[in-house]
Amino acid sequence: MITVLIQLLTAFLSSLGFSMLFGVRRRLLLPAALGGLLCWGVYLAMDAWLGREFLSCLIAAALAVVYAELHARLLKTPATLFVVPAILPLVPGGSLYYTMENAVHGRLDEARIFGQQTLIAALAIAAGISFVVALRELHTRRL
Repeated sequence: MITVLIQLLTAFLSSLGFSMLFGVRRRLLLPAALGGLLCWGVYLAMDAWLGREFLSCLIAAALAVVYAELHARLLKTPATLFVVPAILPLVPGGSLYYTMENAVHGRLDEARIFGQQTLIAALAIAAGISFVVALRELHTRRL
């Protein structure tokens, strides 16, 4: 349980730090950082429940977009200010690093394994974002 709390705190702080670096206004920092915490929490819950990295990333990214769209409407700001910090904890930086490290050192079997993990996470994030944006577009065009 303590590991989950540390991960959630780290997701919050990384999203907060990125939001500050990204130039998000002070009044919007907390909602932007909470998006990262929420997104990572959903990922952890889905991963524990489903055990599938692709579905867990997809659902978490989709929820991040819904969160961002709602906050954008409520706070009258662009959704990008909330989407980018929210999905930041999902970005597969570690597996990408290990892919490149193993490829450079000639360990191609390990590079392939980490490369697949990286690709799965990246595709899931893109699919989750695309799915929600497409649904929103369909909904707004019908009205």
